[in-house]
Amino acid sequence: MKKIIITGATSGIGRELALQYASKGNKVGLLGRRTERLKELKSEIGELAFIRTLDVTEHDKAERMYKELIEEMGGLDMMILNAGMGRIQMLPPWRAESKLIEVNALAFAHGCHFAFDYFKKNGGGQVVGMSSMAALLAHHRAAAYTASKHFLSNYLVGFRQKARRVDADITLTEVRAGYILTEMTEKAKGMFWVADVEKAASQMIKGIDSKKNIFYVTKRWRLIAWFAKCVPEFIWNRI
Repeated sequence: MKKIIITGATSGIGRELALQYASKGNKVGLLGRRTERLKELKSEIGELAFIRTLDVTEHDKAERMYKELIEEMGGLDMMILNAGMGRIQMLPPWRAESKLIEVNALAFAHGCHFAFDYFKKNGGGQVVGMSSMAALLAHHRAAAYTASKHFLSNYLVGFRQKARRVDADITLTEVRAGYILTEMTEKAKGMFWVADVEKAASQMIKGIDSKKNIFYVTKRWRLIAWFAKCVPEFIWNRI
């Protein structure tokens, strides 16, 4: 039985990961902003679920909630940093971008730092960052989003290097996801190779449990990754 904390657990990928990991007999500590949805998920999972309402940008509160869940579960083996957001249409441009960066970059970094320190003191564990194919690209319509995922990717590289220099068995895994059908993407246009959330979460669990550094969901997105690395910047600038 693993003890797993999942941020952004009230919908989409986070919710499905919680359901699938719990179905395998693991304890799941679930964090999200929507209390009612957390309660519904707890009711669905049962005694293996432990819930806290949290906005991950509140770092002091987040640290307190992480510690409470660890105490309730009797330890921590894996931290899945899934909380994130895409473009926010209802806010003025800079407010929307600053909020996105605060969630996708700063809150992720805080969670990664917390988990790494915990695992360093306790002999090891696994940190999982929920990234995206956007980590490999930049786009004028989503500059903040693509930059935030690139930050996540490079941050994990740096912490992987740190892990080699400490006396603990710490794995840092990046999930690079393509298009997945969730509440956040259901109205998006131009998507292709779209995976349903159940299939995507199942593949994520296989990749996470194999302790890979980086893997793609679904697997075919490796082709786009290869293409993205080969195409010169001046061509991307015209797309």
